Amino acid sequence: MNRNTEQQYIYPIFEKMMTREDKEALLKQRSVMVWFTGLSGSGKSTIAIALERELHQRGLLCRILDGDNIRSGINNNLGFSAEDRVENIRRIAEVSKLFVDTGIITIAAFISPNNELRKMAASIIGEENFLEIYVSTPIEECEKRDVKGLYAKARRGEIKNFTGISAPFEAPESPDLSLDTSKLSVEESVKLLLDLILPKVSLGM
Repeated sequence: MNRNTEQQYIYPIFEKMMTREDKEALLKQRSVMVWFTGLSGSGKSTIAIALERELHQRGLLCRILDGDNIRSGINNNLGFSAEDRVENIRRIAEVSKLFVDTGIITIAAFISPNNELRKMAASIIGEENFLEIYVSTPIEECEKRDVKGLYAKARRGEIKNFTGISAPFEAPESPDLSLDTSKLSVEESVKLLLDLILPKVSLGM
């Protein structure tokens, strides 16, 4: 039995699986990855939730991935070491790729503190599918909003490797959109996002 024949018997399912285009046609939308990055308290999750609601009201299927539903489940064995941060983003990107390949508009809200991590995520998901949204709210404003007191604890040394205080944050080199929520309301931020996203997810039907 030659190699091609062996592969035919070993991997027959991939020739039968429905394609991403099939799923997008069913859902009447194109999928895309909307990746929010920014400091803790910058407004990532708030904007992501508001964006999901607006897209849903337009009949578009979305899925939000954030710390609450990832750290408590698939990544509950990871800490906050440099190695675990990389693995955290890698797993998120792999899960996101599955959603995107299923035709679902996928929204991720994670600090993802450096360009190398975000480039890894874009590489896994597909750069052509990846929209990088930088929530560029200044750290002073983020600290003001910190109801959990995490920044204060980090400044006292009670939390190690806290991004923005004891661990660095690298601003994106060329994000698809920057949103400073100390200047923009949630509604204004979502309007800018819709202007960016809607043309990309429309099937033009």
